[in-house]
Amino acid sequence: MKHKVLIVDDHFVVREGLKLILETSEEYQVIGEAENGQVALQLIDQLKPDIILMDLNMPVMNGIEAIEKLQEQHSAIPVVILTTYNEDDLMIKGLTIGAKGYLLKDTKRDHLFRTLDSAIRGETLLQPEIMEIVFQGKRHATSKKQSNSNPFPSLSEKEKIVLQAVAYGHRSKEIAFDMGIAERTVKAHLTNIYNKLGVDSRAQAVAIAVEQGLVHI
Repeated sequence: MKHKVLIVDDHFVVREGLKLILETSEEYQVIGEAENGQVALQLIDQLKPDIILMDLNMPVMNGIEAIEKLQEQHSAIPVVILTTYNEDDLMIKGLTIGAKGYLLKDTKRDHLFRTLDSAIRGETLLQPEIMEIVFQGKRHATSKKQSNSNPFPSLSEKEKIVLQAVAYGHRSKEIAFDMGIAERTVKAHLTNIYNKLGVDSRAQAVAIAVEQGLVHI
């Protein structure tokens, strides 16, 4: 059975482009589309999507507001942000409040499906090139924050290595291979990281790490 996708974007061309790509998949099917967050929330109970592609800048109700409401009502449904290169702050906000990942609107077909696959599994596929932009934009603010006391418990060296690898977009299997440890050990490190940072996803962990200067690029 195919995974059901709801596309939320105020641009018709973007929605049509994503639909054309998703129609080539044997794993996904588009079961609905919405031009803003308000319409999307109205459709969710009716359509019961397995995953949502969510734009950030939309009229009536933007993506950030919609994700916040989804966290209250339908937190089990993974949301992948649709973003552009000039929306770094909004993207970080979306990841921090619960989005499971993000995609550039001009992303390649293969990366689109890898990101959706990861989100469905409860993981996050993070693009290094976007994280580089985020890091650059946050470095100045981070340098100021580092002069203040860090509100988070310190991470162990292995936890830092795992978090750094996650920031670069590596999966658990890849991290385990590189570190010479079992995949379940990587997952245990991730659980500890989540607990220390007060988050519940890779995306949120990286968002916090960017703001706090816990990882570098």
